Formats: sequence, structure tokens, C-alpha cells
Amino acid sequence: MKDYVIFTDSCADFDEKMVAELGLQVKPLTFTLKDKEYANWPDGRDIAFPEFYKQLREGGISTTSQVNVADFIESFRPVLAAGKDILYLGFSSGLSGTVNSGKLAAEELRAEFADAKIIVVDTLAASLGQGLLVWHAVQQKNEGQTIDAVAAWVENNKLNMAHWFTVDDLNFLKRGGRVSGAAALFGTMLNIKPILHVDDEGHLIPMEKVRGRKQSLNALVGHMEKTAIDADKQVVFISHGDCLEEAEYVASEVKKRLGVKKVYINYVGPVIGSHSGPGTMALFFLASGR
Repeated sequence: MKDYVIFTDSCADFDEKMVAELGLQVKPLTFTLKDKEYANWPDGRDIAFPEFYKQLREGGISTTSQVNVADFIESFRPVLAAGKDILYLGFSSGLSGTVNSGKLAAEELRAEFADAKIIVVDTLAASLGQGLLVWHAVQQKNEGQTIDAVAAWVENNKLNMAHWFTVDDLNFLKRGGRVSGAAALFGTMLNIKPILHVDDEGHLIPMEKVRGRKQSLNALVGHMEKTAIDADKQVVFISHGDCLEEAEYVASEVKKRLGVKKVYINYVGPVIGSHSGPGTMALFFLASGR
């Protein structure tokens, strides 16, 4: 079987240790904060994640940029030149044009490397939901599955990757057009917290409202209780916007209420965090549907 390399991008929200363990190549998206551009590296080499969220809390506004075609070509070409194939599992096309840049790069490189396979999959996923799909793909690769079999598994299972989010500050969703200015104002006054998910088209969609932070965290676990497939056998991922203690609370609840054995926790990276803000909490697991 021909060897292949799994690529993803930084919106999978892995830390550097997980990237190394999984043997991934990660393309960073970029963001601009206080007129300075940074790359969203998994190890936070350009700006530490706590510092990024500190600046947001102090009123800093961050804008984001996708990976362009030339950047993908630069990273893909040496792998192909070494005789390996490529599987790129990309950030939802419903939230970014990054995966489409990857597709354009693949088309261009196929003319140069006619015998190579370059497969690009739009995961329609975000943050550690994308990351959990990548994690499963690597497990299959390590078990000896071909690039085609792994790509097919991701395509066939990506709409079973549940994403349940809540945010602590509605003003970040207001800036992104997810809630109206009036809803953000009154929601903040009444301590209303939205529960959101990523739908089958890869868009972030508000689903319900609860009052109070603790209720919003419990609501995420409640959705897992309703829809998870064999929860006690799953690896579950949780990402957070600089609120580790609350992420650990959610982890303890899924272990207690669903018997989950393994939970991986990491930051919501700066690119997604630019739009969701400090205090974001997200829970990811395989379910009967998103």
C-alpha cells in the first residue's frame, strides 16, 4: 500500500502534543489582532492562547483569514515529491473558504504529479469536531486502512459528528451576525445563554436558549445523553475559550452520566475564538445525527 500523509488545518484545534502523536501536517489559518497578523499555530508560537483571550476581554477585535492556494501548494508539493499521497481533512466550507483553497491546490498539483492521489474532504466540521474526525481517520490509518477507505469513512460519518456549543458573551456572535443586536443586549441583561450546533451544511446555528452559565453547560451534556452512540465506548473531545475549569466540569459530567472513559480537552483556537469569544464551551461526540 502506498504511504500517505493526513493534513488538516489549525481550526481542528489540536495542541502540539496531539499533532505530534497523530503524525499530522497542520496548515495554520491567520488572524489580525490590534493591527498585527498572527498564524494560528497549534503550539501558540505567535501568541499564547491565554494572552489572545486576555486581549479579547480587554476589548481587542480579531479578524481572520483563510489559507490560500499558494500556501497549500507549498506544503503539499514536498510530500508528493517524496512519493506519498495526501488526504486533507478541512475546516467546514460553511464557515471558511479554506477547504476550497485546498481543492484548488489539489487540482493544480494533479497535473504535476499525475500518479499521486490528493483527496480533499470537507468535514463540514469545526474546532475539535473537525479534530475528532481527524483523530478517527488517523486511528484507521494506523490500523492499515488505505487512503480511499479512510476518506470514505470520514465522508460516511461526518454528519454523525455532533457539535454542541455555548458562549458566555453574546456580543461576539452579534459581530458575526449570529444574533441580532437586540438579542445580544437583552440576552446579556437576562443572563440568557444560547445553545448552538453545527448543522449538516457546516453552519453554526442557534438551537435553544437557557438561563445561566451552569444550565448552559449541563445542556451540552444533556444533548449528548439524548443522541450519543455507545457513549461509554467513545473518545470525547471538549474545546474551551480560556475556561479550563468549566471544561473539566463538562468532562466530569460526561464521565459520570454517560460512562465515557477518555476525554481530550483543548483551547478553541484564536481563529474560531475570534468569532465565539472568551468563555466558549463545546462538546463533540459521535451521535445518531448532528
